[in-house]
Amino acid sequence: MGVMRLFVIGATGKTGREILDLARARGHEVTAFVRSPQKLRPAGSLRIVRGDPLRAETMAPALPGHDAVLSAIGPPPREAFRASTLVADCARATVEAMAASGVARLAIVSAAVLFPEKGFYFALFRWILQHHARDLRSMEAIVQASGLAWTIARPPRLTKEPEVNFRAARGALPPGSLSVSYRSVAAFLLDAVEQRSYVSEIVGLGQSA
Repeated sequence: MGVMRLFVIGATGKTGREILDLARARGHEVTAFVRSPQKLRPAGSLRIVRGDPLRAETMAPALPGHDAVLSAIGPPPREAFRASTLVADCARATVEAMAASGVARLAIVSAAVLFPEKGFYFALFRWILQHHARDLRSMEAIVQASGLAWTIARPPRLTKEPEVNFRAARGALPPGSLSVSYRSVAAFLLDAVEQRSYVSEIVGLGQSA
């Protein structure tokens, strides 16, 4: 795959920063679409555009010419336990902006809490994250109905390990997967858009055995 122009939403978050780092290391041109440009430092192939991911009209003008959108939007940890429509509202704006600008490829982060895994561990997390799960479910419905070439990644608990080390499974969580690194999620999203793989698929992620 040659050089791509990638548009990253949620670029100042933990997964988003890993996307920026890996994408630039792979030689891609990257646009970080952020509310707070001061949190990033422009350098080389990184372009920073200020905008609101909740407003399609601020996103659409910056999108033309990009090959794919990678979205790692998520609430701050303390907000994940409260009722919110943040992720769904951002997805709605993203889909609208992409439709208006003719960019068709979207890779977006959801969460493994939406898989119907059995056992106490998953039941506990489904209960703790019930509000966030509802928001994620709405987001996924918006993305799936969008007509875009989408890929939805559902990682379990995210960790800070610096290595890229993951398994991916279509429509399921890889067996025994309890965690995966932010960097691995970023690598999966980049692989998917580079290789045009997992189009119109929900993919579970986990650490390699």
